[in-house]
Amino acid sequence: MPSPEHNLAERSGNLFESHKGYDPRLRLYYFVCAVVILVLTGGLAYQQLIKTDIHHEREKFQSQRRVVIPGPRGNIYDRNGQVLVRNRPRLAVVLYLDELEPEFNREFRRIRTNYRETGEKELPTAAEMSTLARINIVQGYQDQVNEILGLGLQVDAARLSKHFKTERALPYPLIEDLQPSDYAQLIERLPVRSPLQLYTSNTREYPFGSAAAHTLGYVGTIEEKDDNERIKTFKAKGTIGREGLERSFDAELQGEPGSTIFNVDPAGYKVNKSLIKQAPVQGKNLVTSLDIDLQITAEQTIGDRTGAAVAIDIKTGEVLALCSKPDYDLSETAPRISDETWKSIIDRDALLNQAIGGAYPPGSTFKLLTSIAALRAGVVTPDDILIDCQGTMLIGKTPKTCDNGHGHHGEVNLSQAIAVSCDLYYYTLGLKTSIEAIAAEARRFHLDQRTGIELPLETSRMLIPDPDWKRRVRGENWFPGDTANVAIGQGDVLVTPLEMACFAASIARDETFTTPTLRHDPKAPTQHHESIGLTPTQRAALLAGMEGCTQPPGTAKILTTIPALRVPGVRIAGKTGTAQKDVYKDGKLLGKINFAWFICFAPAEKPEIAVAVMLEGDTIGEGYGGGDNAAPVASAILKKYFDKQAHPNVVIQPFKTAGN
Repeated sequence: MPSPEHNLAERSGNLFESHKGYDPRLRLYYFVCAVVILVLTGGLAYQQLIKTDIHHEREKFQSQRRVVIPGPRGNIYDRNGQVLVRNRPRLAVVLYLDELEPEFNREFRRIRTNYRETGEKELPTAAEMSTLARINIVQGYQDQVNEILGLGLQVDAARLSKHFKTERALPYPLIEDLQPSDYAQLIERLPVRSPLQLYTSNTREYPFGSAAAHTLGYVGTIEEKDDNERIKTFKAKGTIGREGLERSFDAELQGEPGSTIFNVDPAGYKVNKSLIKQAPVQGKNLVTSLDIDLQITAEQTIGDRTGAAVAIDIKTGEVLALCSKPDYDLSETAPRISDETWKSIIDRDALLNQAIGGAYPPGSTFKLLTSIAALRAGVVTPDDILIDCQGTMLIGKTPKTCDNGHGHHGEVNLSQAIAVSCDLYYYTLGLKTSIEAIAAEARRFHLDQRTGIELPLETSRMLIPDPDWKRRVRGENWFPGDTANVAIGQGDVLVTPLEMACFAASIARDETFTTPTLRHDPKAPTQHHESIGLTPTQRAALLAGMEGCTQPPGTAKILTTIPALRVPGVRIAGKTGTAQKDVYKDGKLLGKINFAWFICFAPAEKPEIAVAVMLEGDTIGEGYGGGDNAAPVASAILKKYFDKQAHPNVVIQPFKTAGN
């Protein structure tokens, strides 16, 4: 029997052997600890050694702010150096909120103490008391301005709160667009070291008011965008072109922004002077082809009527005037368009640029195109007497009349038919020529295409119809009456006033197309495109008819028979036109209104300027014709043009506006 000592020794030996072995769970514990230490060490090394630059950039984002100020836009000039659009100083009194942190904190503590002393159980939150503190402090500065200027303005709490949260680094405007007299008072009486400061930005100014409104266009405020930049950035609102040349040439007119970088504390308040400061740079200037004298003459002559007038330099295609009525005062668009102004523009349909955005039947001005198509097709000679006009004829079973107010033109040749605008002659000529030849000629003159002028929103509604178009669009056959209507510029033919001005300029150069432009180049060469292709005899007959239009018994004879409408010493080649449009209300035909047209170029023997005028009648059934209504507008433009050639140093003065 083993002794007790032996048993004790045996148990001790077994216990020793069990501690001497390796426990698997302990080994796993050591391994996990080692992995954790390695991960922590690696993470620390990664953060300290590899991500140093990233942390540095985050620190800059949290401790630095950049304020971006837009650069002034470039000026816009007419061809003679007259300023059409410029910048004017916009004076404001502003408050720099980031300098008011101590005052905000003191006011917060005062408000909190007052609330606690009331003994109320439910106190406002800290955020609510902070908002109230800011309002009180800002109102105090507003009251300083009110006292100087004799005003009673109150702080807009919502506007202040939004500015504080999103644009704290930018000056908070108390009063914008100060009058110069108020600005002078504030300069004298505001403390030099006050957070209240006078601030000068700029806004667009239009010295000639509504002149060339549709061509120049206006600007709008750039929408704010979120920035994902290395430094948190605050951007003062800039402008962007919304319409006209302001929109088309926005990239050139835009200035280069300036910026300032400074440090801020954790609450976002500026703590030092600027670290980096870069001044804004004004955008490039734009010299247009417009002649503001001709532009104003056209607009004043049209007056309150609806319509358009375009004048073009025949050699270069530079647009001298581009007028659309009704229009609007550009001065009312800056610095922003009010709801009232916008409503007025829309209600009067004044936003549409009639010269490029409206498509209209050209009426008898299209007879020149029909004449060219017929001469080139060889279906008529200049001396042919196609008809003896007695005022009516039948096309199929449909009676057609000579709708010029006189009828009974008798026997006429091509030149005479152009001069007196004989419809029956052109019904007959159109049928002899064919719709295919007429349509092909119109397309050769690009009357079915945009001109490509440097303006937004040029319409694509121009139309030169033919049998294929009618079958495709309306599912109908083409009839001889359709050809007759197209031959006199009626039916479905649609063109723009700018296209017809280009058409007149093309005829003057004996070419098929004119490329219009609104940029002035004093060294611009004469345009050259495909020749019309008439013989000298055919061209002479065409031009004789156009000049005969402006002399008795032509349809625009008032240009030479009424002394006030004469252009002294200048021979004018032109063509009148009157087209009609059906007017409906609630699906019921009420009647027709007229479009009065006149296109021309001058001098007839050596053309320099081409003009197209279109006026829309406003009364159903009113006798509204190209000779009596549109031709006088062209006469005024031509008189101004040739008067300037004789007296080149006379400069028109801008309209007087506030600030001039």
